[in-house]
Amino acid sequence: MKKTLHGMLTLFMVLVVQLVFAQEKNVSGTVVDEGGLPLPGVNVIEKGTNNGVQTNFDGEYNISVTEGSTIVFSYVGYSKQEFVVGNSNTIDVTLEVDAAALGEVVVLGYSTKGVEEVTGASVQVAGEELASNPTVTVDQALQGKVPGLQISQSSGTPGSVQDIRIRGVSSIGAGNDPLYVIDGVPVINSNATGSTARSSLSPIASLNSQDIETITVLKDASATAQYGARGSNGVIVITTKKGKSGEAQFTFNSRVGFQNDAYNKRTVLTGPQRYELLGEALLNSYGPNGSVQDYGVTTPAEAIGLIPSVDANYDGTSVYNWSDLIKNEDALTQDYNFSATGGDEKGSFYASLGYNKTEATVIGSTFERLNGVMNFSRKLRDNINFSTNMNVSRITQNPILEQGSYFSNPFITRFLMNPFNNPYNEDGSQNIDLAFGSLHNTLYVLDNNITRNELIRGISNSTLDWELFDGFTFSNKLALDYQIANYRDYQNRYEGDSAPVNGASTASDNKNYNWVYQGSFNYGFTLGDVHNFDFTTLFEYQKNQGYYMYAYGENFPADGLTYITSASANYDASSSFSDWYNVSYLGIVNYNYDGRYVIDGSIRREGSSRFAPEQRFGTFGAVGAAWNIHRENFMKGSVFNSLRLRTSYGITGNNAIGINNYQALLSYGATYGGNGGATPSQFGNADLTWEKAENFDVGLIFGLFNNRLSGSVTYFNRRNYDLLQGVPLSLTTAFSNQSQNLGEMTNSGIEAELSFDVISTEDFNWNIYGNYASVDNEVTKLALGADGEPIDPNGGSSYKSTEVGRPVGGWYMRTWAGVDPETGEPTWYENGVDGETTSNYNTAEAVYQGASALPTYSGGLGTRVSFKGFFAEADLYFAGGHKIYEQYAQFYLRTNSFSLGSYNGATELLDRWQQPGDITDVPKVDYGVNNNFHATSSRHLFDGDYVRLKNVAFGYNLPSSWANSIGIDGLMLTLRGTNVATWLKDDGLLLDPEVRADGYTRLTTPPVESYTLGVNVKF
Repeated sequence: MKKTLHGMLTLFMVLVVQLVFAQEKNVSGTVVDEGGLPLPGVNVIEKGTNNGVQTNFDGEYNISVTEGSTIVFSYVGYSKQEFVVGNSNTIDVTLEVDAAALGEVVVLGYSTKGVEEVTGASVQVAGEELASNPTVTVDQALQGKVPGLQISQSSGTPGSVQDIRIRGVSSIGAGNDPLYVIDGVPVINSNATGSTARSSLSPIASLNSQDIETITVLKDASATAQYGARGSNGVIVITTKKGKSGEAQFTFNSRVGFQNDAYNKRTVLTGPQRYELLGEALLNSYGPNGSVQDYGVTTPAEAIGLIPSVDANYDGTSVYNWSDLIKNEDALTQDYNFSATGGDEKGSFYASLGYNKTEATVIGSTFERLNGVMNFSRKLRDNINFSTNMNVSRITQNPILEQGSYFSNPFITRFLMNPFNNPYNEDGSQNIDLAFGSLHNTLYVLDNNITRNELIRGISNSTLDWELFDGFTFSNKLALDYQIANYRDYQNRYEGDSAPVNGASTASDNKNYNWVYQGSFNYGFTLGDVHNFDFTTLFEYQKNQGYYMYAYGENFPADGLTYITSASANYDASSSFSDWYNVSYLGIVNYNYDGRYVIDGSIRREGSSRFAPEQRFGTFGAVGAAWNIHRENFMKGSVFNSLRLRTSYGITGNNAIGINNYQALLSYGATYGGNGGATPSQFGNADLTWEKAENFDVGLIFGLFNNRLSGSVTYFNRRNYDLLQGVPLSLTTAFSNQSQNLGEMTNSGIEAELSFDVISTEDFNWNIYGNYASVDNEVTKLALGADGEPIDPNGGSSYKSTEVGRPVGGWYMRTWAGVDPETGEPTWYENGVDGETTSNYNTAEAVYQGASALPTYSGGLGTRVSFKGFFAEADLYFAGGHKIYEQYAQFYLRTNSFSLGSYNGATELLDRWQQPGDITDVPKVDYGVNNNFHATSSRHLFDGDYVRLKNVAFGYNLPSSWANSIGIDGLMLTLRGTNVATWLKDDGLLLDPEVRADGYTRLTTPPVESYTLGVNVKF
């Protein structure tokens, strides 16, 4: 015991002496890479302390440390090095490239590359940025973070499909959606709902943003050509989290908040306002100078007497606010996630469980998701690694009938319900005997109908890597994606679409099975220390099968019966099967000389069952090059610590056409004399092939002053050709047209990113960043008709036209000239441009309106400030250069009996012309006259330019020492708002400017403004 105490005392005295008499000394030196070039910005820190500096522009450093301590040198993409401080005051260091670290920087789907090895245009967003955004679908969180990526919501209903375009549209007659790749495997992301009339349901909504490691957006041929016939529209690569070695770590995230409509200034007439306009409109039609007939009425009050039902059912003063009734104010959103990760030198795991429940901002719609993830990796032998990822989820959604002008669409009720109708009876029950118009009582319909989308999705991805010898690896990957989508719709017996048939029920079951096998060989080696080679060959087989079953029944004998088995009449059922497959052979070559000059290339031979056997295979490929200028000797001592020039060129494809479009088909749904019959249904074209895109891309990437200022500038040009277009056929064929590969168009533009650390100290940091992208779309070739003139793919639409020399789907309509101040009549320009005007809508000429629905520019701007654990951030998104058409103006901006008799009108009608000399853009109200004010014209076409404050957040990270004192590893609190403000260029646009890619405002759930409180605990 005495010896032990003596030993402890001696040790204590030695430590005291060392602490008291330890000598401080200055250590300096240089830090260079393997080529001898200086590395500015290297972190130099005394191990175990907060004492550290960074190397300057020449790679030099100077640090005061304790003799005998250890100095750690670290830099992104290089192996960390440690040195013990001895007698020397100089330590020169050469950092070696860490190939493993570089490989984690950019994930390209089939491969990973170091940031200095990438020759193409790609942007990678970290999972932390995505997880902090309270969106149900993770792709929505990319808005404003990637230049050239335009995202708009098809609906704000939680879980709906997003409209996404990468560098504009690439097709006229085929799909424009990007390809989604999860953990290196292409997946299916089409709408999973059983009804195109109701809210859509995105399979991506099955993924939890908390489980995402990175999302990489691939934009140019150097990256997308590896995906062959599916790369023309761009690729979104999603990588899920993997396990981390070490002691098990646990994380719990919770986020609770509320949301409302982000932007909606469109209001409708109240009962008294409409009562006023109704009397005036009736008087203008049936008064002394009536436009229809003089019925002897001389005042608005007398004129209203012409419609006895008004006097019988409305007192002229009551306010029935249907708009507010269908809102779900402060809709609740909840999100909870628990995860664990850990491992040892042999393997690691990541597991999580998540739950999300989000209400929509309209009554009757809720989204719910329960998901679990289990990712596991294990070193089976020194040269064999195995990993498997499992992601299982169940999502449900109560979709609303919002994708059209349906009487049960709650937004139709919000804007068109006659405000003379009382929603409730005297006893408080819901009124289903509405006196005015033909709309249903949405309150009753939503309470008594049953509508549900359900998607159960399981994704399994297993990989076995076998390193046969040093640098040569044989990989096998098998991925399964199984989606089961169920749709159920019961419509009650008393009110709504199925009241005439005493109730109806619909059910459908849609199963999609997608499996992919990839087998590849990869060989990487170095010659002479400067010649670095990497070769990959890959075989991929993808098979997709779809099963669909549908059933229907009507006439229910009693309340409470909602399933088809209880229906008693008009049964209907159908089923179908579809399948397709792709077979691909891919080769990838990467070479770099001394980290300075990079060349890569890829070639893919792909076959798709969507085309005839003679046209089934196509060849796609790309080449890219990069010059890491900052590694050259002549850059030594410059302010640039990163300067890269890159370029790429290649051919990609688009096979997003219908299955069996190339075949001449018969349909067998006909009957003849009680027997089955067949009818011709498709003419077919055995020469159909892929749409193709020729891509050129050049960019400059830079970083200055220890990367305090960094960014990039890119120019791209994409020529899409062999575009599908319907070509008229002779009527003797019994078909109107045939799809052929004839069209062509180009997209070109500039993309730029910039980030600047305004202040960067140990305690205080301030960063600003932004991105900008332009897209110029032009149609250069169309199929020719029998008259030798180009065929308009829009087929004479009253809204749009596609012409050579102009963008796809340019707005094409009559040009509004205003209201005649003397007569109150609407007018349009006769020649469609200027000069003479006419009140005869049919004699005015329709012309191109100078823009399309496609934004010509978009981008984001943001800032982040942090101080001693506190942080604040804000992000803007903007888009413009396009026009938006308010399609439903045709209903609520009529000045006659439609808006003022049966339904309702917008409050803009209060600005109507009333007497000669009035200057307004709303004609006089005239009950019995159709003046075509509501018809398609530039009156309802608005500039689409807008800026949206996407994200504002304030938070606090508890210092680790404080967190440890209460038994946890970390704690972060965050208050976040999304879509908190919106600014529009055009004051006339009163509905939300974030619309689908076709440019029409619709009466659907708009994007939401939300506020959430988040808690993140690590232990």
